Amino acid sequence: MKKYEFTGETLDWKGKTLHRIRALRDFGDVKAGDIGGWIEEEKNLSHEGDCWIYSEAKIYGNAAIKNNAVIRGNAVVGGHAVVEDDAVVGGHAVIGDDAIIRGYAVIEDNAVIGGYAAIGDHAVIEDHAVIGDDAVINGNTIIKDNAVINGRAVINSDRDYMT
Repeated sequence: MKKYEFTGETLDWKGKTLHRIRALRDFGDVKAGDIGGWIEEEKNLSHEGDCWIYSEAKIYGNAAIKNNAVIRGNAVVGGHAVVEDDAVVGGHAVIGDDAIIRGYAVIEDNAVIGGYAAIGDHAVIEDHAVIGDDAVINGNTIIKDNAVINGRAVINSDRDYMT
């Protein structure tokens, strides 16, 4: 059963036509009739689980939001990126390329995640941090401020703290 529909309102954004969504039924903290964010196509937001796109968040390209993932604020998810499980992306965060955000990861503020980066577990990426290439961030790691992590870096510890 579908959980949302297009409202008919569109937004021309970076050469793409995005469609505003409206909830058709109650799920999670979303009530039937609630207005959501913007998607390019239905494949961008699963009808399964409690995943949702709030406010002015934008999803486009082949990006997919699944399970119970939440996209809030002015966050943007594009390319072939996947945000799944119970992950949260908010603020002005940008997720792109082939990045994967999963678990209970939180990406917020002006963080940028790209390349083939994978963020999972309870990792928090915030402020103006940039994660790219083949970097993998897991555990209870916090990456913030102006940290830049690229290459094949792997951070997987409950004690790692980068700034």
